[in-house]
Amino acid sequence: MISKKLTDPLLTALSVTVFLAALAMVFFYAPREAVMGEVQRIFYFHVASAWVGFFGFFITFLGSALYLIRNERRWDILALASAEVGLTFITLTLLTGMLWAKPAWGVYWTWEPRLTISAVQWLLYLAYIMLRGSVSSPEREARFAAVYGIAAFTTVPLSWFAIRWWRTIHPQVFSAGGMAITPKMLTTLLVSLAAFTVLYGALLRARMQLEQEQDRLAALRREQEWEV
Repeated sequence: MISKKLTDPLLTALSVTVFLAALAMVFFYAPREAVMGEVQRIFYFHVASAWVGFFGFFITFLGSALYLIRNERRWDILALASAEVGLTFITLTLLTGMLWAKPAWGVYWTWEPRLTISAVQWLLYLAYIMLRGSVSSPEREARFAAVYGIAAFTTVPLSWFAIRWWRTIHPQVFSAGGMAITPKMLTTLLVSLAAFTVLYGALLRARMQLEQEQDRLAALRREQEWEV
C-alpha cells in the first residue's frame, strides 16, 4: 500500500516556528550595519543557505561512500535526496550573494576565486542530478552517481578555503581580532543557521520518503506485470 504521508507534522511545525523566529530577529533584533546598512541583512540568509548547502553535499558524500561499501538502496536514496536539497540551498546562496554584490561591488557577479568555485560547484551538482536519470540500469546509475558524488564534494573544502588561500574580495566572517560582527548579529546568525538546518531536515525527509514511495510503486507495477 502506498502511503500518502510524505511530511512529518512535528518537524514541519518546528521548521516553520524556527524560521519565523529567524526572520523576526533578522529584521527587528539584529542592528543595522554601519557601512552596508539594510543590505547587510542578506548576510544572514546567504551564510545560512551556504552552510546548509555544504552540509547537504557532505551528506551526499557520506551516503555515496556508504552505498559503495554496503550496496544498500537506502544510502543511494539519502545521497540523491541530499544532493537535490543541497543544490536548492546553494542556488539560494548564489542568488543572495548576487543581491549583496551589486550594492557592495557595483556588479552582480565577478570571477574572483570563491565565486568561480561556487559556479563550478553548482554546475557539478546540477550535472549530478541530470546523471541520475541518464543511465538505464538503476544499479549502474547508483554506482556512477556514488563515485561522482564523492568526487564533486572536493568543491566544498575548496570553496571554504578559497578566501583563505587566495587574494579575494569576498568578505570573511572572521577577522584577525575575532568575530567581525556584534553579539546581536552573531545570535541572529546562529538562529538563522538553526532555522535553515531544520528546514533542510524537513525537506530531506520528505524527498527521501517520496523516493521510497516511488520504489514501492515500481515494485507493485513489476508484480502486476508478472501476474499478467
